[in-house]
Amino acid sequence: MTHLFQTPSRRSVLAGGAALGLATMTGLPGLAQTPKRGGSIRIAMAEGSSQDTLNPWTYTDIYMLSVGLATHSTLTEIAADGSLVGDAALSWEGSNGAKTWTFRLRPEVSFSDGRKLTADDVIASIKYHAGEDSGSSMRSTAETIADYRKDGDDTVIFELIGPNADFPYLMADYHFLMLPLEDGQVNWRDYIGTGGYVLTDHDPGVRTLLTRRDDYWKSDRAWFDEIEILYVGDVSARTNALQTGEMDIISRVDLKTINLLERMPNINVVEATGFLHYTFPMNTTAAPFDNKDLRLALKYGINREAMVQTILNGRGAIGNDHPIALKMPYHDGSIEQRAYDPDKAKFHLKKAGYDSIDISCSAADAAFSGAVDATVLYKEHLAPAGINLTVDRRPSDGYWSDVWMKKPFLTSYWGGRPTCDWMFSTGYAADAKWNDTFWQNDRFNELLIKARGELDEALRAEMYGEMQRLVRDDGGALVWGFGNYIFATTNKIAHGPEVASNWELDGGRWAERWWVA
Repeated sequence: MTHLFQTPSRRSVLAGGAALGLATMTGLPGLAQTPKRGGSIRIAMAEGSSQDTLNPWTYTDIYMLSVGLATHSTLTEIAADGSLVGDAALSWEGSNGAKTWTFRLRPEVSFSDGRKLTADDVIASIKYHAGEDSGSSMRSTAETIADYRKDGDDTVIFELIGPNADFPYLMADYHFLMLPLEDGQVNWRDYIGTGGYVLTDHDPGVRTLLTRRDDYWKSDRAWFDEIEILYVGDVSARTNALQTGEMDIISRVDLKTINLLERMPNINVVEATGFLHYTFPMNTTAAPFDNKDLRLALKYGINREAMVQTILNGRGAIGNDHPIALKMPYHDGSIEQRAYDPDKAKFHLKKAGYDSIDISCSAADAAFSGAVDATVLYKEHLAPAGINLTVDRRPSDGYWSDVWMKKPFLTSYWGGRPTCDWMFSTGYAADAKWNDTFWQNDRFNELLIKARGELDEALRAEMYGEMQRLVRDDGGALVWGFGNYIFATTNKIAHGPEVASNWELDGGRWAERWWVA
């Protein structure tokens, strides 16, 4: 594959993601086996909602992400070792200073109804996320494409409005699924995909059934005959179902009982360190969070070490109010770590015009396991600063549709975006649909465009460093910790020695990569 604009230094920086894919595993028997076809499995997911739809615009969590990647392809994918590889794309090449990107498609890729994937399908699938009527979180990314062209049925050429050296990475996003073009529009409703499985039953927020395609174009992927995905929001219920063998895989292991699971001979616990981070986002357009000093008071008022030790059971690292993880390319280690300081919190509260203040924070364990406990603990941290926090407990079902980006202060998390541009463009750009703090900073948005096309490594690092500082000191995201993805399986399940960490459960591609031992 051709990757222009990845000089040896840049390639080594991007390859830093490879180390992030390494996982710690217990109960290893079976993981080194040769993959084999067959078997039916059941997986219990911590996330899912009765309001889930099949429209890729709407995917927000691991449940629909998993369904989408099991049934559809993307142009590129993040491999288990963190490298970027082709999925539906055979190769890609940048030119014109990273403004033009040419993708060549694999000729063997076909939809589940037998049709071959063509350049017209690809163009329609990406363009579907652009435009004023788009409800996609990737709308801002799709709108950076100024023009689409094809060169025959197997070549797509994207002309960008500005240079973007990371553009091929963005094509791995789980929203950019390859969809069939029918009568001038993409057809997502019939869920016809190019992936290894077809959807045979879907009850939103309850259950999804997938069956393997006999004609799948990847001979070394999609090993299971049948997969049943269930939403089980209660962590104790998930754990019990795994222990009894009712479930073969569970997401989001309960950190309070993880030591017990690790000692069980029939259970494998897998822990992958990546880009997962936990936040308390504040709506910077809503009072009192529109006051920068009030936001700083809340940031100084949290004991990050206590949060990581108590909520994450020590399996993570403290955050510094920006989303760029320690091992991510362009992480700026020179930025001073913000520490718990009730006196500074009180100082900024006073500067914001308050002697004390009552604030409500919405929380549900749908945000992350222990989110409610984290909010209760945060309440204790804030008290010495004169900030009285009320914990607004919300039901897990519907949390992402009814609470997230609706309430002004809440619990949340972000999964893996392996580049600075991808992370910032998705959650912090002024026009990003998932800008959950509604933050707008002219300097930040100016740097976002400049850094995206900067090919000088040192200058690009400088820009991303300044952007991290802006988010930390002016933004509305209280990023208190980075966590590890931790899931568990019975000995029935096998997988490779590495699992991807850009998303939980092997980057969300477990259905394609794992097999029955």
